[in-house]
Formats: sequence, structure tokens, C-alpha cells
Amino acid sequence: MLTMTLTAPRFRYLDALTTAFVVILLVSNLVAQKVCMIGPFAVSGAVLLFPITYIFGDVFTEVYGFAASRRAIWLGFFGTGLLYLMGAIVISLPPAPGWKNQAAFATVFGFIPRILAASLIAFWAGEFANSYTMARLKLLTDGRKLWTRTIGSTVVGQAVDTVLVIALTFGGIYPVRTLLNIMATGYMLKVGYEVLATPLTYLVVNGLKAAEKVDTFDWQRNFNPFSFKE
Repeated sequence: MLTMTLTAPRFRYLDALTTAFVVILLVSNLVAQKVCMIGPFAVSGAVLLFPITYIFGDVFTEVYGFAASRRAIWLGFFGTGLLYLMGAIVISLPPAPGWKNQAAFATVFGFIPRILAASLIAFWAGEFANSYTMARLKLLTDGRKLWTRTIGSTVVGQAVDTVLVIALTFGGIYPVRTLLNIMATGYMLKVGYEVLATPLTYLVVNGLKAAEKVDTFDWQRNFNPFSFKE
């Protein structure tokens, strides 16, 4: 029997899932600098992993509620910020005599400030848009038709993320037409990823609800992303 709850008890799997979410986010940032060819599309290596963070966001919100998703987003935000900061610090330190990999290390861990800021802002805004939409749609559908929420929230969240990251990174560098093309390509790939992953999302969500004995509805939730009160 599932329990309808507005508060967050101690869950068995939430911490492990949050850790996995942050790890996937960090790895996505590390591989993002390589541009790969997937069929006719030239895309960042992050496309292989980053959309999974939105699936995690859906799972957090659907099973544990907006508060759990908010906690995970902030942990991911600060974890990514720490990665950028430590990368910059270590690159600036003089290499030891005989260590010949400074240029390669700087290529992998050297984040351009503009890209850094764009990535953090887009991640934060996109993830919160995804989680908020997911929570609201669950209330509107009374918990039915999970697919409408997983896809609908991704449509909103990835739109916010994609527009912000492309506009803030490449605005003023490329013509508007080129920017729109990059946005459209990345957006379609990310949303398509979510659609294809819907059966897996159903499996994970239903399994967690049964294991944790919870199905959270955010009827009285504080949706302020800067508030950590239940």
C-alpha cells in the first residue's frame, strides 16, 4: 500500500540516487568539450549523458517530491562549481619538472569563464523548470498518466536549458539563424532521448514507489528554489 505524504521521511535509496545524479552531471561536464558526430549531427559529448539528469529530476519529483529534487539540483550546482574552481586552480599551479601533460590537462579541465557561467545558469534554470513542471502536472493529472509528466516536464526544462546555454555561450559570436539551428538540433535530441527512455522511467519510478512505500504529491509544497523548508 502506497503512502501519500507531504513530508520527507528517511528513504533507503534517495541518497544513492542523489549521488549518482551528481556524478553523472560532473562526468557530463568533463566530456562536454569534445564535439562528436552522431549521424549527421555534430553534438557535444555531454549529449550522451546530460539528458539522464532530467530523468533523475523526474524520478526525484515523482517519487520523493519537489523538495528532494531541489536538494539534488543544488548539490549538483555546487559540485559543478567546485569542479570548475578546482580545475582553474590546478591549471594555474606550475607543473612539476618532467611532467609534460600540462597542455592536455588544461584542455580537459580548462573551462572558459563564459561557458562556465552559461552551463551553470542553464543547468540550474532548466532543472528547476523541469521539476516544477513535473510537480504541477502531477497535481493536475491526479497522479495518472506518468508519461505526460515525464515528457511534458522535459519539453519545458530542456527548452529553458538549451536556449540559455546556447544564447549565453554563443550569443554575439554566431548569426541568429545559426544559433536557432544549434538550439533546435540539441533540443530535439534531448527530448527524443527522454521519449525513448519513458519505459525505463516507468520501471524505475514504479519500483521505487513500491520499495520506498511512498508516492509524494506536492499539494502544499513551497516551490521557491531558494527555500529549503518543506
